This record gives sequence, structure tokens and C-alpha cells, in this order.
Amino acid sequence: MLSLAEVLRAHWAQYERQFGAQILPSHRRAVQAILNCRTRALGGEIYRCANCHRDHFVYHSCNHRACPQCGHADATEWIARQKLKLLPVPYYLITFTVPEGLRAWRHSHQKVG
Repeated sequence: MLSLAEVLRAHWAQYERQFGAQILPSHRRAVQAILNCRTRALGGEIYRCANCHRDHFVYHSCNHRACPQCGHADATEWIARQKLKLLPVPYYLITFTVPEGLRAWRHSHQKVG
């Protein structure tokens, strides 16, 4: 199975050329983190195995929440913590729709994080 990083490496440049002006800075940062995750770009550490006494090199991870390699475990833990906070009552989802005239403005004014 292909990883998200492999798909991005193959297609990000073309996607960026086509939709560059519409890509949010937060999305660019997420893609860059995913592309750099566990690669030479972030460096690494050498660990010595206590059992076999051999050195093993391990690349650093990006720890970005959007990264499937890094963020999945954190997201799973977060969901478990949130479930502990739920009250034993029925919950309902209410969706508020932003008027069409404000959608472009709202999209371009997302919190920079």
C-alpha cells in the first residue's frame, strides 16, 4: 500500500502548480511536515541495542497532527480522552451553514497555527 508521503512526492508539485494560490498556509505546512517525516531532512539518532550491541539509525519524526505516521496515535489517544468526558445522555449534531457570500472570506481567514 502506498503511503501518503509517497503520493505527495509523486503528485504535490503538479497539484501545487494547479491550485497554488488556493492552498492555505496551514495545508502547505502539513504537506511539508509529511514529506519531511522520518527522512534525512529532520535528521536522526543512532541507538545501540542492549541485546545485540549493534547500532541502529532512526530518523526523527515530524510530530505533526496531520501526519498519518505521527498524528494517528495522538489522535486516537485524544479521542479516548474525549469519550471519557461525555455525559451519559443523547447527543445531537447541529450544523451551521455560513452564507455563500461569506465563505471565501471565512476560508481565507482561518486561524494560522
